Amino acid sequence: MQIRFLGDHFPAGRALLRELLPDDEIGTWNPDEGIQADVIVPVMGRVDAALMDRAHPRLIQQFGAGLEGVDFEAAAARGIPVANVPAGLTGNANGVAELVIMDLLALLRDLDGARGSVRERRLGEPIGRALEGLSVTVLGVGAIGARLAHLLSAFGATVIGVGRRTAADLDPDVAATLSEYHETGELTLALSRSDALVVCIPLNGETRGLVGERELRTLHRGAIFVNVGRGGLVDHDALVATLDDGQLGGAGLDVYWSEPPDPGDPIFSRNVIATPHIGGVTEMSYRATAREIAANVERLRHGQPLRYLVS
Repeated sequence: MQIRFLGDHFPAGRALLRELLPDDEIGTWNPDEGIQADVIVPVMGRVDAALMDRAHPRLIQQFGAGLEGVDFEAAAARGIPVANVPAGLTGNANGVAELVIMDLLALLRDLDGARGSVRERRLGEPIGRALEGLSVTVLGVGAIGARLAHLLSAFGATVIGVGRRTAADLDPDVAATLSEYHETGELTLALSRSDALVVCIPLNGETRGLVGERELRTLHRGAIFVNVGRGGLVDHDALVATLDDGQLGGAGLDVYWSEPPDPGDPIFSRNVIATPHIGGVTEMSYRATAREIAANVERLRHGQPLRYLVS
């Protein structure tokens, strides 16, 4: 069976699948070859009607959860199933939540400034801020947001949840970690009480551009911003402007407006911790994800019902 990833990014996924499916041909999609592929793995690529008509895949299977690059209507019209691997099943959510904690602590404790002090042989500076006692809005309380809320609570932070579901639909265990919960229409109310904002909501037509200048300026001055959702959730220019004038004290970015990001993007010259979309890239998460995908490939091979279908 031919399994093709779009692009050369996330190489560990291909390597792990080769271990689990040694008799299958696993590689990257090259449109110039004009070959068919039984399974297309989007990663961060765009799977549109034209690609489907060239590859004639039997399955579009994401290595992870996000599927915003897939044209669902085109897939449905061609009878191509689309599947992902939910973040809560594999340790992906844990990995992303841990990355958020890393960003928050590094920015609050001014890690760059501390490194500078070491280089200049200065002790006892810079003075940092504690995560304990801060109010953090978590935008998106799915698997990632739920795990993050749990970790933040352990640090003694006050967690405000914001999401698309109603309060009545929240998992009781998640609700127990939140000081309050608001639907997305009340986002600014939550932000007006917050020292930090973490974005981990999925990107779709309703959430694109959800965080703009108004939202960023509603946060407490000097607030920390972290995005592990998708770049399109946030207005790029508003983020730069609020970093420039001190409204934001710093930002942690693991996702971008185009991926891979342009290293010359002016945002990287601000107080930003940038990571290359590695929130869920842990050995635990990748091995579990690869096992789920390999199992779905075997189901496809033997004509059995597929799991985690989203279309």
